[in-house]
Amino acid sequence: MTISFENRVAIVTGAGGGLGRAYALELARRGAKVVVNDVGADIDGTGHSDAARKVVEEIEAAGGTAMANGASVTDFAQVEAMVAAAKEKWGGVHILINNAGILRDKSFAKMSMDDFRLVVDVHLIGSANCTKAVWETMREQNYGRILMTSSSTGLYGNFGQANYGAAKLGLAGFAKTLQLEGARNGIRVNTLAPTAATRMTEDIFPPQMLSAFAPENVVPAALFLVSEDAPTNAIVGAGAGVVQAAYVTLTPGVALPEGSRAPSRRC
Repeated sequence: MTISFENRVAIVTGAGGGLGRAYALELARRGAKVVVNDVGADIDGTGHSDAARKVVEEIEAAGGTAMANGASVTDFAQVEAMVAAAKEKWGGVHILINNAGILRDKSFAKMSMDDFRLVVDVHLIGSANCTKAVWETMREQNYGRILMTSSSTGLYGNFGQANYGAAKLGLAGFAKTLQLEGARNGIRVNTLAPTAATRMTEDIFPPQMLSAFAPENVVPAALFLVSEDAPTNAIVGAGAGVVQAAYVTLTPGVALPEGSRAPSRRC
């Protein structure tokens, strides 16, 4: 099956490099008009570059259509303006990939609350800002595909990433509610937990593993999750060419006898 994005408009946040860049390039190659959003910051959220413009130049050189946007996902007014610009130029927004993120890794004992809030603000609140900005448009179109970016840290935990893990698991919960609310209007919402060698993970992977974990190896899963035939309510892990489904589950449980349900000193 060949997935096409002809006549679709996609917004990809954090698309100046790594996974976002790979998503934007492939969406454009398959016919989408792409808003390449990136504030141009380093992985800790500081600094600025014209990374988005460079990706747009790559897309246009390959014959695709794109526009650069430097909105901060933490600023709802900037995000609203980004969506308005896409609609004015191309008539709508059909796909949103919430990919923007930063890291401020430290053990929780050493982490400042400012660093905790900043990571949550970019990943979780930033995704909420972008989703809110496109939500009514997608409802009116009776069509939308939204992808949240979670992480194995959010699903299973990782030392030194309490802020990141909280935000990433929050995104999975956010998606689960949105897929219910959007269903009647053709909006499908999924969560991707990618493992890839990017600026944010370059210190983790040994050199011999970098090619296996190239961002391009995550792209097929991401594109399927925002395609016409996408599922909804999925949590998918992807990396090194492997795709896995993750689930939130409960055991059958144990029913306590009627007389044993009150708290006791043994609890």
